Amino acid sequence: MKKSSLWSLRLGFSGKEADEIEKLGIEKFLKKSYASKVDKQLPAFLEDDPKTLLQLKELKQSIKDADSVAKKKVLKREVYSAIEFRKWWIDKMRTDEFPLRENMVCFWHNHFVSTTQKVKVNYWIYQHNMILRENAFGNFKELTKQILKSNAMIKYLDNVDNKKGKFNENLSRELLELFTIGIGNYSESDIKNGARALAGLNYGDDGAVYRKNIEDNSDKTYFGKTGNWKADDLVDIIFEQKNIPYLITRKILKWFVYDNPPEDLVVHYGDYFRKKNFEIEPLLTKIFTEEYAKENAGNKIKDPLVYIIQLIDELEIKDFDNAMIALFLRQQGMDLYNQVNVKGWDGGNSWLTSQVYLQRNNTSDLLCNGRTISRKILNTMDGQIQSPKAEFEKIDVKIDFDSSGNNKTIIAQLSNRLLFDVNESMQKDMENLLKYDFDPKDPHAEFAVVRLFNYITKLPEYQLI
Repeated sequence: MKKSSLWSLRLGFSGKEADEIEKLGIEKFLKKSYASKVDKQLPAFLEDDPKTLLQLKELKQSIKDADSVAKKKVLKREVYSAIEFRKWWIDKMRTDEFPLRENMVCFWHNHFVSTTQKVKVNYWIYQHNMILRENAFGNFKELTKQILKSNAMIKYLDNVDNKKGKFNENLSRELLELFTIGIGNYSESDIKNGARALAGLNYGDDGAVYRKNIEDNSDKTYFGKTGNWKADDLVDIIFEQKNIPYLITRKILKWFVYDNPPEDLVVHYGDYFRKKNFEIEPLLTKIFTEEYAKENAGNKIKDPLVYIIQLIDELEIKDFDNAMIALFLRQQGMDLYNQVNVKGWDGGNSWLTSQVYLQRNNTSDLLCNGRTISRKILNTMDGQIQSPKAEFEKIDVKIDFDSSGNNKTIIAQLSNRLLFDVNESMQKDMENLLKYDFDPKDPHAEFAVVRLFNYITKLPEYQLI
């Protein structure tokens, strides 16, 4: 696989940035990615959703007072917003000229987990998502402070139930265990005193605020420092600790390059991150430029996002329904805004179980045969229904290949774009599919190359980047 194709997949969601990486070089490509604009326009599907505590209270009261028909209408509206939310984000992933920002948003989304299923207020989830987007390349410490005081996180980790004299430790524990420093680097006393510092941090119109009647204003000892600490103070103290950089550098390496990052690299990049005062942009530049120079292809299993978006882009399918992408992701265990638990998606081998592999192959078969995927078809693949009585919608598919070449040059072209490694057996299979007398100028040549592509997508090597 060409290095530019490999890193287009790693930094984005398909191979379409490969030419830009080759033309600009990796450092200039990264600079353009960091400079990408953030669209702050509120999506149309959220315009009628409640945005203040008063509006939320009024909506809840109207639901309580409504008849069954009206309640169903409100529920339908909430479901509609949740679906549109996924489509809106997937569209950004697919259409942004430099999609690294959206890839980082997805990384942070799986680090600072907060789900629609638990939060239930779409506008709060949107605010949470926008904090991640606006700070994707910013400062890790400042991002942690903002997320800690978001309504979505307060709701998701039950800090609304954390009050003076009746403490809830959920947010305090995950702040340490999953968000910043990791297991083994704090004490139970730190968790308890962190919960006291977070007591009374509750919903607000523009993010969480302390409620005077339920906050704890006594002194707390946190990592050996005593004072009347609040949310920002906790984060400042955590980021003074020796082991603070390593959990996040390990997760970044795992997200982009290695399913099992070497520990020496975790420390190497972590120490640099501390020197840069936890600025994310220089850390990413160092990781990506240094790892780009190495031969490290095949160390990471494609996540479902990369798999499906690459498949659609390679087949040049126009107007593909983003709702079907969202459904495919859910089927593959990567349901956006709805991780199974606060730890997020495991990644790695979990992206290639026998069931996931079969679903991927079935999806590739459908699309390569010019048939779109639908909700009913995906449910069939998932075993939810046995035999769908639905006609397949035909779609146009094609593959980019050099029509002036021959079978071996076309196989080499696709291999360089799609496979990190090609052994002798695979080469023979591909040459049997695209025989020596193959005529690339024949009107039906496109079908033969699509068949070759379909074969490639089922190879274990295609699943790796």
